[in-house]
Amino acid sequence: MGLLVPAVQRVREAASRLSSQNNLKQIALACHNFHDVHGHLPQDIVDKNGKPLLSWRVAILPYIEQEALYKQFKLDEPWDSEHNKKLIEQMPKIYVSPSLPQFPGLTYYKGFSGPGAVFETGKKIKLQAITDGLSNTILVIEAGPPVPWTKPEDIPFDPKKPLPPLQPLPRETQTNAALCDGSIRVLDLKKIGEKRLRLLIQRDDGQPIDFDFE
Repeated sequence: MGLLVPAVQRVREAASRLSSQNNLKQIALACHNFHDVHGHLPQDIVDKNGKPLLSWRVAILPYIEQEALYKQFKLDEPWDSEHNKKLIEQMPKIYVSPSLPQFPGLTYYKGFSGPGAVFETGKKIKLQAITDGLSNTILVIEAGPPVPWTKPEDIPFDPKKPLPPLQPLPRETQTNAALCDGSIRVLDLKKIGEKRLRLLIQRDDGQPIDFDFE
């Protein structure tokens, strides 16, 4: 029994990791399909003044077979309006991280938001604008703290400031990420370090990536 328990745990961890990577793969595919239709990657849904109302995770619902849910949202109201906040509990399974503590309506799948990142507020990013290479730029990462899936909130990024803590992670210092080419990678954030992680976040910094993914 002493040998069996660790083996079972490893199998469960592997299954959770594979499930999460599949979620990320579907999210990345949805982002590409959105791009094909609209000519740019998804961004937060905003009002006429550019104020974010709903997350890009809501914007891609029609591309993850959730068009019926998408049509229930009032797109001209914020995520926490009396109407829209009732839909938080209907979070699609694709936004549930099987490797991390689960809370109703909260997701760990986020992008980086800020100058030079893929989810830069107020900018409609085309794939062609990711000049550092689609395979060298993070689209979506799995990391805490979790946020309401409909809320226009991601990981804040400022090239001139330290990165915020990314905790918890699926496995110690390792996490899963979808790159802009749709590939899924396991990132060891401790091994990569903050300097290299910044290079993966920025879409057009012009700096080479000097390491190989696992």
